[in-house]
Amino acid sequence: MKTIIVASTNPVKLNAAVQGFCAMFPEEEFRALPAKAVPSISVQPMSDAETLQGANERARMVRDQIPDADYWVGIEGGAEERDGEIGVFAWVVVLDRERQSKGRSGEFFLPEKVAALVREGVELGEADDRVFGRSNSKQKNGAVGLLTGDAVDRAGLYVPAVIFALIPFKNPEMY
Repeated sequence: MKTIIVASTNPVKLNAAVQGFCAMFPEEEFRALPAKAVPSISVQPMSDAETLQGANERARMVRDQIPDADYWVGIEGGAEERDGEIGVFAWVVVLDRERQSKGRSGEFFLPEKVAALVREGVELGEADDRVFGRSNSKQKNGAVGLLTGDAVDRAGLYVPAVIFALIPFKNPEMY
């Protein structure tokens, strides 16, 4: 069984990492272990570049903390202002002992009530909880789940990004 260290204690991120690895490597067995990592970025990254930096830092931090694993994964959700709207997405960075790769999720746009709070510096999960009257939604379905009626939840947003980050690991001869 291969060990994945996920740079988060959020069960959504752990679940997304396992789902992505199992989809790409169905013949393997994986276990994901959480590890706390606090990157140097803002609590709510507000650009594509800052979000990718957070995912990179997370993966590297947990590799340094727990070097005895097969893979280290950093997942960072972020937002960026685009033409007066706020788009939301995630970056995933996967490391093994030899390589590093990354993948990005799709993007969706926040309703103005949530976007206004994010612009004021409120972290997206907290903004969702305030607007939707929820508690700890970021460890459940997240903004995307709340807005799509769970047609896509937070893990469902992250899994494709994990899969995209694993492409070079599945095709090492091409990378």
